[in-house]
Parts: sequence; C-alpha cells; structure tokens
Amino acid sequence: MKKYLVIGNPIEHSLSPIIHNYWMKKYNLIDSIYEKKKIEEKDLKNIIEDVREEKICGANVTVPFKKLIIPFVDKLTSVAAEAQSVNTIYKYKNKIIGDNTDIEGFERALKFINFDSKNKTVFILGAGGVALSIILALKRLGVKKIFLSNRTKKEPQILKKNFKELEIIEWGKSPQFDLIINATSLGLNQHDVIELQYETFGNNKVFYDVIYNPAKTNFLKNGTKKGNITENGKMMFIYQAQLSFKIWTNIMPEIDNEVIKLLDL
Repeated sequence: MKKYLVIGNPIEHSLSPIIHNYWMKKYNLIDSIYEKKKIEEKDLKNIIEDVREEKICGANVTVPFKKLIIPFVDKLTSVAAEAQSVNTIYKYKNKIIGDNTDIEGFERALKFINFDSKNKTVFILGAGGVALSIILALKRLGVKKIFLSNRTKKEPQILKKNFKELEIIEWGKSPQFDLIINATSLGLNQHDVIELQYETFGNNKVFYDVIYNPAKTNFLKNGTKKGNITENGKMMFIYQAQLSFKIWTNIMPEIDNEVIKLLDL
C-alpha cells in the first residue's frame, strides 16, 4: 500500500484526505491511501526518513511546519527555495525534494474569482510560510503595492529584507487596499477574531481567507457585513492539491463540480 500524508499541528481541520482519496479512487490508484497526521516539530526528521525509506510516498506540509521542514530535505525546487516554504515532499533519484504548490495554487484561485491583480493594492495579514508564497504570487500577477501586518515584529522584518518594496504596518492598523488576505491561522477556531478597523474599509473590497475550514471565518463575516466580496481558501487548496497529486502520481486530476462540492461544509 502506498501511503501519503498531510502533516501539521493542528491538523483536524484538514480536508486533504477527502480530495486526495477521491482522486486516488477516480484514477484507479487502488494501492494508495492518503491520511492526516498531527505531529510535533521533533517528529519532522522521522517523517523525512519515512519518505526516504518509502514508508511514505509523499507528504503535504501545513502550518506550522512549512519553513521548519526545510533543513530536513535534501533539495528544494527553485520555487520552494524562492518562497522558503515547502508544502509538498517527495523522493526523486534517492533525494528528498521539498516543493511548493501554494504559489501557483493561489494564482489560479485569484483567476478563478476573476480578480484582476494588475496594479492593485493588497494588504496581507500574517508573515508565515504561506504569506511569502502569496507575496511571490502577487508579484508575478503584477500588483502595484503590498502592505503587510503581523502580530509579532520579527517575521515581517525578515520578509522586508527580501522584498524592499513591502510596507510593514502595525498590527491592528489598516491601509487603503483593493484586496485583503488573511494568511494567519486566526479563524481555524470559530471564536478567533482579527481586530481591525473594518468600518474604515469601505465596500466592494475583496476579503480573501486562506482558511477553508471553517468555510466562513469571522474575518469573512465581518467583510460581508460591510458589503465586500468574500472568498475562502477552498479553491487555493484544491489547486495546490491538484499540483501535488500530479507531482506524486504524474496524473493531473480534473477539477470539476463534484470535486468542489466534496469540500462544501
């Protein structure tokens, strides 16, 4: 049996097994199974060794391990090296490869909702692994300006070294923007609230949350109340999963209405 995993902490919210097992069944990969596993940082080395020994044939990586996993892999793809973030792991020519499908997944997700990023101003909340992937995607899409805010100050300054044009603002403050993105884990818990000056935002903005479970975080609910367009991370999740599946199996799975409905919560 070929075993695939998504690793993270927390991991209960992950719907990765639903979509990957659906595709495995659809494409007759009857000897394959995909599971989720909650781990601690100390377990990362063992996960990599399991991939090396082919006890695990591939793994997705989610919060908070997208950066922490990097020292344990043998090689990064060019896109993962640029992002300094890994969400997909596999073995190739006896080396453990760290890859990143978040960047292209996010690009495709914005195109799916017909958001034209060209010359737009974007406000990102959070400075973790997924935030860097989003910044790279936005730059590729031609945005005009990126603001970023984070609860702690260290991580944004690290990002600033790589992206001089990035403007860091204090947590809780809000610039004018066309698109605001929650790239934090605030929202995984239904009681999580991001304290922002929502009343100053105006309307017809786009509120995007990388979280897809729950489908409607308090961040998105606040956006809706003020007359804004809201979108959760479901399509980004599906697109990045599609690209991971292709890496592992050499099959590009179809994204149809049935796949999308699988994740309707």
